[in-house]
Amino acid sequence: MTLGWFGIFRLGLVQMSLGGMVVLTTSTLNRLMVVELALPAVLAGVLVALHYAVQITRPSWGYRSDTCGNRTRWIVGGMAALALGAFSAAVGVVTMESAFWPGLVLSFLAYLLIGLGAGAGGTSLLALMATCTRPERRAAAATITWLMMIFGIAATAGTVGALLEPYSPRLLLEIVGAVCLGGLALTVLATWRIERGLVAEAEPDAAPLLEGLREIWSEPRARSFTFFVFLSMTAYFMQELILEPYAGFVFGLTPGQSTSLSGAQNGGVFLGMLAVGIGSTGLRIGSLRSWVVAGCLGSALSLAAISLIGQMNLPLIVPAVVMMGVFNGMFAVSAIGSMMQLAGEGRHAREGTRMGLWGAAQAVAAGFGGLAGAGAADLLRLWTDIPTAFGLVFFFEAALFVISALMALRILEGGRAAPAGRLVPGE
Repeated sequence: MTLGWFGIFRLGLVQMSLGGMVVLTTSTLNRLMVVELALPAVLAGVLVALHYAVQITRPSWGYRSDTCGNRTRWIVGGMAALALGAFSAAVGVVTMESAFWPGLVLSFLAYLLIGLGAGAGGTSLLALMATCTRPERRAAAATITWLMMIFGIAATAGTVGALLEPYSPRLLLEIVGAVCLGGLALTVLATWRIERGLVAEAEPDAAPLLEGLREIWSEPRARSFTFFVFLSMTAYFMQELILEPYAGFVFGLTPGQSTSLSGAQNGGVFLGMLAVGIGSTGLRIGSLRSWVVAGCLGSALSLAAISLIGQMNLPLIVPAVVMMGVFNGMFAVSAIGSMMQLAGEGRHAREGTRMGLWGAAQAVAAGFGGLAGAGAADLLRLWTDIPTAFGLVFFFEAALFVISALMALRILEGGRAAPAGRLVPGE
């Protein structure tokens, strides 16, 4: 028995809750530290990078969900840890107002817990979907869950932003507490008995984690896909910390306008994801591989356009960013669909470990890409003007996306991975 559309929607509610809780820590709390508390922006950046870095533990969580015979407990447990971490992070920000060092220590512990919770819950959720979703539905399943996550992020950010006016520490704790409790309750309801009749018990002679990782790493397809995930996600996240400053420096956008630019980008991501879901599943246009390649090449062209309009001082930043968002969304959701396809390759009961390995590569790339993009822009500004400095970083991202597209052509075959151990002709 496999997941039906209603089951996929239920798991999407978990992803929506996860996005809603994480955005509080990567957006709202960061702004409070930098603006209201006047702390260095690098401190907030380090905390966000910390929650990405700790997700290198994803293979371990995936392995545990593979071998325990019940992924739901890891989904709920991870979301509980995430909720506790998010609320603790809010308490840490409030504490820093009167006692900086205790608040900072609490914040570091909280962001560690956020990373562990997101890793455990998110990896187990994707592994469950990879295990129980029919192959022809996986692209649509990835689209549904990621669209719901984006909705959760947007709805939470917008609602919390409105409710926090006027800001007070007590109001912050009340709102964050309500979001975390609501997300955890929704997770419990969404996963209640969802595995009944879907997932068999784990194999009694399950191999140790390191042995399982060595086995997966020995598969040419899985190993190549790990490199693809890291490279493409590095390209995806390199613009995360520099796009809004670029818009302000080069095009004179105010903070409010640059925030709206970010919203326009997310709107483009939503459209791109929707296009993949409708095109690949509803209309059966193209394969997952073709959507991945199109998303990578389109993202490269968009980044090149963003760089060139800055050099030419053309007021086209909004349409260029929306176009980038569309292709980013196409790439992201089709890559997740491909990841779900590949997770079922090779030895049985390795889905969670594979998803964990690729999730770890994605998380490390997210932290590395954002810091690398910002650092490169700062260094280049020492030797050249601002439009050229930022533009060179965008062109480098575009090159990474082109390389990623070429890798996807070799790794994926007709939207599905070639059988484990067999190479596509030409490799």
